[in-house]
Amino acid sequence: MSNTQVSSNIWFESSAPSNIALIKYMGKTDTVNNRPTNSSLSWTLNNLRTFVRIKQNAELKEDQWSPFVRNDLRPIDLSSSGKKKFLDFFAKLKAEFKLTGFFEIESANNFPSDCGLASSASSFAALTLVAHQYAGARYLPKELAKLSQKGSGSSCRSFFTPWALWHETGAEEMALPLKDLKHMVILCDETKKAVSSSQAHVQVLTSDLFKGRPERAADRLQKLVTALRKPEGQWKNIFEICWNEFWDMHTLFHTSTPAFMYLNGDGFNALSQILEMWHKEGDGPIVTMDAGSNIHLLFRNNQPDTYAKYQDHFNNQFNLWTDGGYQIRKD
Repeated sequence: MSNTQVSSNIWFESSAPSNIALIKYMGKTDTVNNRPTNSSLSWTLNNLRTFVRIKQNAELKEDQWSPFVRNDLRPIDLSSSGKKKFLDFFAKLKAEFKLTGFFEIESANNFPSDCGLASSASSFAALTLVAHQYAGARYLPKELAKLSQKGSGSSCRSFFTPWALWHETGAEEMALPLKDLKHMVILCDETKKAVSSSQAHVQVLTSDLFKGRPERAADRLQKLVTALRKPEGQWKNIFEICWNEFWDMHTLFHTSTPAFMYLNGDGFNALSQILEMWHKEGDGPIVTMDAGSNIHLLFRNNQPDTYAKYQDHFNNQFNLWTDGGYQIRKD
């Protein structure tokens, strides 16, 4: 690693994508290093990104965070605890990369934050990347992923595309035939969620249904990877595995002590409609949800008509995030 760092008053900027797990990470064996209780598999969402920039400021007595204001980025307001977590992790990055002095840090997403679209993953990955860039270091993606994981567990998957596998020893790219899935999010609730993902990881451990959860996830992961390696004729099977997996995770939320829910009435209604469309057509998107209220849909590249149909259907009821960007509800 180079110890060279820039002392002049120059902004360094980097960005990182969000990701959506099809086999979920829920629960930790090591809360300090964010080691997961089970392996997870994710699809990288390259169009949903966090942008972070940093600049050394000799007048500062401590590192400071503020929103990154730019026309293509959405307004962001970190909570006191969120800001502390971000700055505390930056202090660890400074120690890792031997950076001295204090910095102005600005960040924002091009998508809604804190509502189940994995903005934590993209934020901590982008912060890791920009600190690495500023230091002139030469870490490998696997090394950066393991470092970023200490800030946000799922951020380690954002260093690989399009598929990332995260297991006990770290994250890595997984080579699978499907490389150009189309993505859409039904935005059932864009407000900041009441229970953070970090809190959820703790509370699910109190659910009676957490017993056997790592084994269920491992079994689904094996079945999903097998289907994804030879996806011809397996799409419905892939859909069913992913459907069962996200319901498994959300049921842990519903049965923890105290119980909590991300799913709302709009979400239940949308999921019911998706299931009805799947049954009627015998085809449709992969459906999954993160720890939030919003619904992710993944389509094959030979489903342009299906993509357009879902977009038209749900845009009459919800705001959407599509591969073409943010779509305001039509009515």
